[in-house]
Amino acid sequence: MDIPQERKLVTEVPGPRSREWFARREKAVPKGVANIHPIVTARASGAIVEDVDGNRLIDFATGIAVLNVGHTAPEVVAAVQKQAELDTHTCFHVTANEPYIELAERLNALAPGDFEKRTMFANSGAEAVENAVKIARKATGRQAIVTFDHAFHGRTLLAMSLTAKVMPYKQGMGPFAPEIYRLPFAYAYRWPSGPQRCAEEALAYAKDEIHKHIGEENVAAVILEPIQGEGGFIVPAPGFVAGLAELCAEHGILFIADEIQSGMGRAGRWFAIEDEGVVPDLVTSAKSLGGGMPLSAVTGRADVMDAVHVGGLGGTYGGNPVAAAAALAVLDLIERDGLLERSRTVGEMVMGRFREMLAKHEVIGGVRGRGAMCAVELVRDRATKEPADAETTAIVKGCLEKGLIVLSAGTYGNVVRLLPPLMIDEGLLAEGLDIFEDAVAAAI
Repeated sequence: MDIPQERKLVTEVPGPRSREWFARREKAVPKGVANIHPIVTARASGAIVEDVDGNRLIDFATGIAVLNVGHTAPEVVAAVQKQAELDTHTCFHVTANEPYIELAERLNALAPGDFEKRTMFANSGAEAVENAVKIARKATGRQAIVTFDHAFHGRTLLAMSLTAKVMPYKQGMGPFAPEIYRLPFAYAYRWPSGPQRCAEEALAYAKDEIHKHIGEENVAAVILEPIQGEGGFIVPAPGFVAGLAELCAEHGILFIADEIQSGMGRAGRWFAIEDEGVVPDLVTSAKSLGGGMPLSAVTGRADVMDAVHVGGLGGTYGGNPVAAAAALAVLDLIERDGLLERSRTVGEMVMGRFREMLAKHEVIGGVRGRGAMCAVELVRDRATKEPADAETTAIVKGCLEKGLIVLSAGTYGNVVRLLPPLMIDEGLLAEGLDIFEDAVAAAI
């Protein structure tokens, strides 16, 4: 789908046809299924979403980090079409398919660690997390799982139990899975004694809590997002992740890196954990892995992955050949077009503008990011750091009205995160950042 890579507004946003569709949506879809933006997509290409009214919007959301290679990348579309003509589904457990095996080989080679690996596939990030925990428990013979404040790991029962934020993800949906223990994350911007002491104190607290209240010998795994996603694109204070990994290695605890949002080049590497100098025992992938097709993966040490008995892992649709073929095309595109380096270039542009905005707009309390995974945290007062949640909502709405799609995030609803496709034209990126800054200024 070749859509001109330019913003174009022909009606107000949302337009009349989007409003008509939303009137139908209200009668057909439950209220619990949220819509961040009240528009309906007709088609999309590259970094542009065209709605049913003909408005072309710059996309800094990419389906929540699903389209690192852009909307309807021709190579991904061609791979899907070709595989759909060959075989749409037999279930890997009934008869295997070539794309599943080839993709497993590719991920085994790309994942951190100079050791033999195995990969299994599922359909969603939450499923990948649940399987990683199952594998860790089976491999260690232990039950306890350590997770962190501000974490998001999914919406199914176990993944929801690992997720930190109650509203809207968990409210009224308990009881939750047992043997889940939550510790503070090294959130430097909001650490009580300041960012300089954040990593040291957070790590000391984690070690003490694990020793006193759980027992190292009872912990199967520590799971964390190397850069927290829904929690507000929180980049952990330097040294925190490495210290946790050392603790895990010392006590036979498996280290799970949840790379569902941060992986596949989003943070400038295949996996964000690479910048921490840490090799995880297990890593989860999803979102941009499938280039828009539903697919997730768990990749890990062969001895750990093979600890599960035959039949203990899997699912009807996991590793669907069409989705796996799309993922192979995604990996080829990232390699061919140098999108890891491009991610870092995009991130430098975004963070440069963010730092300029920080100097001009008091409502911006802090900026952070790595690669093309960047965010601003909005506050009403820089001294008290009171979250500016209403202002954040206004900024997101103001951007949409001017033809830019952005997302909010954060435990306090006061973070705006930008997730442009890695292949975005620099002029279009700059135009989107101009719209964003205008929305910030208007919301003060």
